[in-house]
Amino acid sequence: MNKKKVLVADDDPSIVDVMEILLVDNGYEVLITQNPDKIDDLVKQMPDIIFLDIWMSGVSGNDVCQRIKSNDLSKHIPVIMFSANRDTKEIALQCGANGFIAKPFEITEILNVIEKFTK
Repeated sequence: MNKKKVLVADDDPSIVDVMEILLVDNGYEVLITQNPDKIDDLVKQMPDIIFLDIWMSGVSGNDVCQRIKSNDLSKHIPVIMFSANRDTKEIALQCGANGFIAKPFEITEILNVIEKFTK
């Protein structure tokens, strides 16, 4: 069986490191970036799910999500917005994301979301 591929895009190195360790330990293939300019190239690798920070080094995750969802090749990929921003849910809904997770998050929450959206 092929490993599910998860893209994590966040400019916080500690979040990226924790997510990578967590996901690899749970059998996922992981694509990571702290650079918002690399997200589009990583999306071309067709991850099964994308975790996207709402605000990355001057780039709006909202705009990135809209770009992913407006592209016929990637619009089927679930996008989960995550942030400590109290408006995470509203922002996720506005940009067409499939869900959202508030930071700080629980490890089981991440794994449950992946399972839910990649069945």
